[in-house]
This record gives sequence, C-alpha cells and structure tokens, in this order.
Amino acid sequence: MVYAGILAGGRGERMGHTQRPKQFLPIGGRPILIHTVERFLHAGCIDRVLVAVPAKWMEYTKVLLEKYLPEAAVSVVEGGEDRNGSLLRVCGYIEKTFGIKEEDVLVSHDAVRPFVSARILEENVRFAREVGAANTMLPAIDTIATGEGEFLDTIPPRELMYQVQTPQSFRMAAFIEVCRSLTEREAKTLTDASKIYRLKGLPVKIVVGEQQNFKITTPYDLAVADFLCKNQPAADEG
Repeated sequence: MVYAGILAGGRGERMGHTQRPKQFLPIGGRPILIHTVERFLHAGCIDRVLVAVPAKWMEYTKVLLEKYLPEAAVSVVEGGEDRNGSLLRVCGYIEKTFGIKEEDVLVSHDAVRPFVSARILEENVRFAREVGAANTMLPAIDTIATGEGEFLDTIPPRELMYQVQTPQSFRMAAFIEVCRSLTEREAKTLTDASKIYRLKGLPVKIVVGEQQNFKITTPYDLAVADFLCKNQPAADEG
C-alpha cells in the first residue's frame, strides 16, 4: 500500500495576521489544503490519504473534507509537536488501523505545496520502493552563499546545491525503526526525515523538483497561488 501523509501543522506566522492557519486560506475559491489533497487523489499512485493537523483544527478539517471531497478516502490524524512527530503519528494510525507491511510506503508532503505534479509523486513512490527513501529537491538556480554574522563566508559550487522541497518518501517500517534508533538529543534536533537517514548512513534518492511545487509561506506566495489556480486546471494529470 502507498499512503500519503499531508502535514498541515503550520501556524502561518509569516503570512501575517490571519484567523486560520495558512493551509486553510483560500486560493481559487477553495482552501489550500483541499487543492493539495486533490493532487494526491488524482495522481493514481496513492491508495489512501491522511492529513495530520493540530488537535484544535481536526474537526474543522473534517468539515472541509466532507464539504469539498465527500467521497474521498481521506483520514484526519492529530499531528505531533514537529514534522517527525506528525509523521510518526500518521504511521501509528496506519499501523493501528490497517497494519504496516515491509513494502508499505508513506509519501509525506507539506499541505501548503498545492501544485505538486503526478510525475513527482510517481517518482517518489518508485524510488522509495527501490532505494528505501526519496526526497524532492530543486537544483539551485541562484548562487548560494554562506555567511558568518554580517560577512560572506563561502560560496559552494552551485551545481552541488539544491532547494529542498517535498514530498519526502520512505518505506514506513524502516522509517519507524530508524526513528526508534535515535538518541534523545538526535530526536530533538533532527526534525527532517532525510537528515535522519543520512545521519544513519542510509541512501536517499533525489527526485528532481519543479518551480511550481513551491511552498505558500507569504502573502506574495498566496497571491501567486491564487493566480495559478484561476488560470490552470485544478489538478495536474502529469
């Protein structure tokens, strides 16, 4: 089975003063979260979708899903304190409800990246099965530099630099095992699944990302996403 874990735990502090977390803000007349979930439902490679949200927003999320996607196979799960906490709760729900087999894959994705393509999802599933883990990454266009205080430090070769996107995908049984092997200090500092895999010396296959798979973080991003929704089909078929 292939499961999607849509992580909708963000508070949207960089979005400015809003009464709702940014994943519930509208683009193209519907909440961002609904657009994102729809991408997974239409991809053809996902068997079931789970949405992890803060406890106080669970009922609201269920109402939205019932309104916009009443027949969809989507479950709402209480999220954790951080990204990995939410992923483990999604895995725990799946284990309790469906059971986890060695080959089962979880494709985890930011709720506020509503333009992920079917190609990206399909490659995440395929590479997670073949290698064990996959991470969507966009090759850097601009030169990337590191700084120390107010001064330039180094400029790494651009051809080695990537912008990390989502989905991040992995075989669930192995992910749970890896997380259980972390020390308490590692568990607190390693809030990204790919960082955990690399710390443990495990391979993570790169899925080449896309510019349109951007994260809606600021009011500018929201305006761009709204424009895109109004000028293209609701869901990308490829």
